[in-house]
Amino acid sequence: MKYACLILLLIVGTTVSCKKKSWGADLPPSDLTLKADVKTDNSGTVIFKATAKNATNFEFDFGNGVFQLEPSGEVTYKYPASGNYNVKVTAKNATSLTAVKTMQISVTVQMALIWSDEFNTPGAPDPAKWSYNIGTGSNGWGNNESQFYTDRPENVSISNGTLKITARKESFSGSSYTSARILTQNKFSFKYGRIEARAKLPAGVGTWPAIWMLGANINTVSWPACGEIDIMEHIGSQLNKIYGTLHYPVFFGGNAVGGSVTVPNVTTEFKVYSAEWNASTIRFFVDGVPFFTFNNTSALPFNQNFFIIMNVAMGGNFGGTIDPAFNNATMEVDYIRVYQ
Repeated sequence: MKYACLILLLIVGTTVSCKKKSWGADLPPSDLTLKADVKTDNSGTVIFKATAKNATNFEFDFGNGVFQLEPSGEVTYKYPASGNYNVKVTAKNATSLTAVKTMQISVTVQMALIWSDEFNTPGAPDPAKWSYNIGTGSNGWGNNESQFYTDRPENVSISNGTLKITARKESFSGSSYTSARILTQNKFSFKYGRIEARAKLPAGVGTWPAIWMLGANINTVSWPACGEIDIMEHIGSQLNKIYGTLHYPVFFGGNAVGGSVTVPNVTTEFKVYSAEWNASTIRFFVDGVPFFTFNNTSALPFNQNFFIIMNVAMGGNFGGTIDPAFNNATMEVDYIRVYQ
């Protein structure tokens, strides 16, 4: 009888002990704190530290589309761009009960120049930096335009400190106009940062100058799956209206996503056209003034390397009807620079 009672007590004690352990595991995280040490060296580095009772893991949302799990609650993250970020940490226990804490931080990032062309050497564009698309839109990269792209000095050259891309009315290889389209494909590409070009745009109804980028994987996935970032587009029939546009699956061509701004004297004065690009946003500027912001996400093709293109098209789907009196017009580029 004594042994039976002892066994019964052991069973009861074990059951109670198990129940207490189960109750403890089901307690949600509590007393959650979040601290941020923003470094003042303009590197974008922030050290986050989260603590909580009953927590086994912490998920950090850095406010720019980037997430990270960290069991210790302490993580160092380097932001790629300046900005104000809404940071969220989610504390989780063993059974996925959660607690959430948010805070806003301000980060300053000093970018460094990683690539540029100042166009100070007369002659043809630097072959170490630029190549050419030759031909017409029938090659698969046109928009029903009217020009034939060449590498002739009549259409593209450097003189007096600027690159000059000139569209001309002339009969050439079956086309009624010539121009040039230069690109850094297989020579330079980059992911995230700021790109800016100081340029004076061509005048004339039917002209369509552009400074833009394509995903470096275009030969593998084709367009628009590779993504397209149009830093600056202008058409002569809408004088002084500057477009910044994104093309990607579902939203491309006439259904692309973008914004525009009217800026005076773009064909008579140099303006700085730029885009700032990171994992959370792509922002478009003229002379440092933003005019369109696009929300980037990990599901979009704008999180890979892109290469640069500059060209002057004639007519086409966007350029429209060409003025019969058009003779020639030039886009001058003082410099193009990339910062990270």
